[in-house]
Amino acid sequence: MAPKLWNETIEAHRRAVQDAILENTWVLVAEGGLTSVTMSQIAEKTGIGRATLYKYFPDIEAILLARHERHVTHHLEHLAELRDQAGGARERLEAVLEAYAFISHDREHHGTELLALLHREEHVGWAQQQLIDLIRDLLTEAAETGGVRDDVAPEELASYCLHALTAASGLPSEAAVRRLVTVTLDGLRPRA
Repeated sequence: MAPKLWNETIEAHRRAVQDAILENTWVLVAEGGLTSVTMSQIAEKTGIGRATLYKYFPDIEAILLARHERHVTHHLEHLAELRDQAGGARERLEAVLEAYAFISHDREHHGTELLALLHREEHVGWAQQQLIDLIRDLLTEAAETGGVRDDVAPEELASYCLHALTAASGLPSEAAVRRLVTVTLDGLRPRA
């Protein structure tokens, strides 16, 4: 049996190679487009052999999906951290919605083919549901304290927020993103 340190060293090496594969593939696709990239190019740019590359991933699609999943997971973790901060539900909701709007605004703009590949329901449905659940829970908590309207189901309000703030991807400035967040939050105000 190999010593624990040896196993940890091997695992760290594997993670480093996988990270390099993910990032180098992303760079190659960004430079030349999805259809121009080959597994040979990825292996060469990463500094590994093709056989080693195939031990990690069966094809380019699998590499891109793994990279995208990691990226989305990072965003979800950040939003969960904001949700879990101290403070009132309304303030935490505002922080989460603003962060989501900036994620949408800063989203890497993919080509049409790459966008279609990465954003298929089976690849992002889990993330969309986690996002809706996170925002729904904050809305429920905020409604209980009078911080947001309670005449519309929190699930519907969460969907409203996400759809509204996705528009941030086409806005020209951070100031415009902040205005969009303000307008979205205005739609959540309790009815008088």
